[in-house]
Parts: sequence; structure tokens; C-alpha cells
Amino acid sequence: MEQLAGPSADPAGSLPSDQYLTFRLGEEEYGVPILAVHEIKGESAITPIPNAPAYLSGVMNLRGTIVPVVDLRVKFGLPEVEPSRFTVIVLVVVGARIVGMMVDAVTDVRNFPAPDIQPVPEVAARVDAGFVSGLARAGEKLFVLLDVTKVLDDEAQLAPTRGT
Repeated sequence: MEQLAGPSADPAGSLPSDQYLTFRLGEEEYGVPILAVHEIKGESAITPIPNAPAYLSGVMNLRGTIVPVVDLRVKFGLPEVEPSRFTVIVLVVVGARIVGMMVDAVTDVRNFPAPDIQPVPEVAARVDAGFVSGLARAGEKLFVLLDVTKVLDDEAQLAPTRGT
């Protein structure tokens, strides 16, 4: 599928960008900074890894590089569902590594200016919101913005460094 950000993009987010790739998991909408997105893959062969955590679907071959694939539904405690024709793997850059996130469907690339992004409210502080960098408003909709480094750091350790 389409490559969204090349190797010269700054996945750490030190370059300001209001753009986020948004996607669905169940009924909720999430977003990740567009500069962290390497590419989006449709149906891909995933090889399961024995004794891996339940949320680690396995690994895939990305042009000769072995990439771990995380099922975000399982990682976030949502019920598992059969993949549909809309299910995709969003490949993101975490540090110098690429990790895949299996999501129900990519919905859009959206601009969320800083004033539209709010911190996680105090009432949710008792919930493990460590993966969440903020909540973005778009009209009446709310998007949960994810910090890909915090969501996928453990899995990134399994992936080879980019360019190897």
C-alpha cells in the first residue's frame, strides 16, 4: 500500500505536526502522529511466535525485514474479532525500529491543532492512560491520541534496527 512517511521523517515528533493518521478499534477512534507512520499494509502473512504475549499476533516480512505485529484490540483489552476486508497493519517507527499495529480500519488523516488537543482528564487518571498523549476534538467526535513509543516500546525491542 501507500508509503506515508519516508526514512527522513522525524518519528520522534520533534518536528511540529498537527497531522494524525486516525483509525478505528471497535467503536472508538484513535490517532497517531503522521510523522511516526512508515506505511500501511493490507492483508499480510503473519507468522505466529510460540509463547508470545496474546497481543503479539506474530511477525511479518517487510521487504526482507522481520517486523513484529501487535493486535491493538487485544493490547487494549477489547474483544477479539475476525479480521475484515478493512483490517490493516499500520507500520510505525518507534525509535530506529518498525513495528506493525493491527487496526480495524484506517479512517483519515486529520489536522488537530494544539488548542483542539486536551490532556487526559483527572477522572481517568486511575485508568492506565500511559499510552495516551491526549484527546482531540473534531466537532462532536473525540479521538484518543496514542504515544506510539509507549504503546509499542516492548515490541520495538524485538524488531531489527531500520536499515539493517
